[in-house]
Amino acid sequence: MEKTWFAYALVVFTTLCWGANAVFGQMAVGEVSPMALVALRWFGVALLLVVFFNKPVRRDWPNLKPHLLFFSAMGIVGYSTFNGLFYVAAYTTSGVNVGILQGSIPVFVMVGAFLVYRTPVSVMQMAGVICAFFGVAIVAAGGDLSNLRDLAFRVGDLLMIIACVLYAAYTVGLQKRPQVSAMGMFTVMAGAAFLATLPMVAIEVQMGQFLAPTPKGYAIVVMVTLFPSFLAQLAFIHAVKLIGPNRAGVMVNLAPVFAAAMVVMVLNEPFHWFHGMALGLVLGGILLSERGKPKT
Repeated sequence: MEKTWFAYALVVFTTLCWGANAVFGQMAVGEVSPMALVALRWFGVALLLVVFFNKPVRRDWPNLKPHLLFFSAMGIVGYSTFNGLFYVAAYTTSGVNVGILQGSIPVFVMVGAFLVYRTPVSVMQMAGVICAFFGVAIVAAGGDLSNLRDLAFRVGDLLMIIACVLYAAYTVGLQKRPQVSAMGMFTVMAGAAFLATLPMVAIEVQMGQFLAPTPKGYAIVVMVTLFPSFLAQLAFIHAVKLIGPNRAGVMVNLAPVFAAAMVVMVLNEPFHWFHGMALGLVLGGILLSERGKPKT
């Protein structure tokens, strides 16, 4: 029980950092280009890990080496690609939308865990996921459900949903992590994520969309590196190890709550009636899914 509560505390901290990332993403617009931000973000994380936590990597290297392809794929999908889509989305949709749409991650986590591991899913859990999904759909439709019928979404909203599918795949993949330290695994994934961003930056330069960080941009890079990237990722890795991807994934629904609150308070973005309805559905989905989790 104590480990369970500790795991939930880790996920709450993680979602608080991810909620703040919606604020950072909006603040970065015009201060640093998306791929430059992602590259600097993971370079900073990799540097921190190598400088301050190199012992676990050296100790675990014999166990890490056979799984380099797996860890590299995890870092590319869950870190660099997800983050790249996240920050590009910030250019074409609101911070509130970006934050709330993160609530779609548990939908894809639960489906992925069932398809890959045949993880049991109760009727109440499925009801909770559907409830949260409706909340996400309302945001994506801008409060006008006719947009669902006509598929009239903003590009940024669609990019966020794709990003959430990728992060769900990463979350499900963590369930089969080899028996190595979280720090050693994270170091390899962060290094792979940084290397994967270099071609993205090159494309950004080629397209004439590269923007080197301004002084404010560098401050944003530092904040993004420390909180959503470094501390939050370590916390989430440990939480998934303790309670599994389904339960950790459902709690990710707290991220849109924190994101919406911080975006409104810090950036003064408007909070519409459908945002409130969506948050209510998301929180209701968390409650149903947690109450309905299969007994083990």
